[in-house]
Amino acid sequence: MTPPALHFLIFAALLLLSKTRAAADSSQIEYTLTNPKLPPPNTLSTSKKYEGSSDLVNLRYHMGPVLSSSPINIYLVWYGRWPNYQKLLIKDFILSISPAAAAAKPSVSDWWRTVSLYTDQTGANVSRTVLIAGEHSDHLYSHGKSLTRLSVQQVIGTAVKSAPFPVDHKNGIFLILTADDVTMQDYCRAVCGFHYFTFPSMVGYTMPYAWIGNSAKQCPEVCSYPFAVPGYMAGGGPAALKPPNGDVGVDGMISVIAHELAELSTNPLVNAWYAGEDPTAPTEIGDLCEGLYGTGGGGGYIGQVMRDNKGRTFNMNGRRGRRFMVQWVWSPVLKACAGPNALD
Repeated sequence: MTPPALHFLIFAALLLLSKTRAAADSSQIEYTLTNPKLPPPNTLSTSKKYEGSSDLVNLRYHMGPVLSSSPINIYLVWYGRWPNYQKLLIKDFILSISPAAAAAKPSVSDWWRTVSLYTDQTGANVSRTVLIAGEHSDHLYSHGKSLTRLSVQQVIGTAVKSAPFPVDHKNGIFLILTADDVTMQDYCRAVCGFHYFTFPSMVGYTMPYAWIGNSAKQCPEVCSYPFAVPGYMAGGGPAALKPPNGDVGVDGMISVIAHELAELSTNPLVNAWYAGEDPTAPTEIGDLCEGLYGTGGGGGYIGQVMRDNKGRTFNMNGRRGRRFMVQWVWSPVLKACAGPNALD
């Protein structure tokens, strides 16, 4: 996943923006609608498609598998020192994908419904059920505080042996989350997270994984945007938005986790759903909608989202009353970016 700030210029030419509609009567709800980065009205088109729609995007299926076996079992690796409240917040998001009790709308579960529209060559859809099947905490930084794309597989290998995790070829994926004092190759400069698959020589077998870091101390203006903004924007635009759970690093991280889980589920072995001809640098369903969170978004504008009575911004609801700010993903049906909070 490349940083949102870098994607805005790349995809601005692809985006057709639609008009926003008036908010519902706020006296009946606990929030108001806000679009802190809405472009001037005359820059909006009359397109009724969702933001990010473009006939220029050629997202194709390359005959590989998707995560269709149910449930999708996530094996979490907490690398570094993680406060329990941050762990709980992240786990609440993951468990909001397929909660035991339905959350208020728009919901994380509704957001995942778009991901589940993707199929493999047999017609099997990405699973709607996502579980946390196991956890391992590596609070002693067994492989140091400076990781690479290769050494992160050593982190997985250590976790597999220490937890221990089962060999779950059919349903399993690894999710490696690093604390805010851990650096990663290309982090902040080119990526906020990435996904791939493990090598048997490193882990013992092949299984999809994703890595995401907490940017709070390193580059929140890049990887936790819009809860922190780049210095060049400080004097010329709206201030950073208030995160829904009061944690700039983790609230920003959750959207990156969502991004990577969506792409990992639809392109687990880098041979399924992506645009472009280079599988080593694919443009996937999250990349196509980088930085889009609501209607009217695109070209640097996040779109219309919600704001509660404490000024905290969000665009979807989760389990246990949680609220989250999660980027949209590309819909194979609409051929456009879509999210559960769309007003179109």
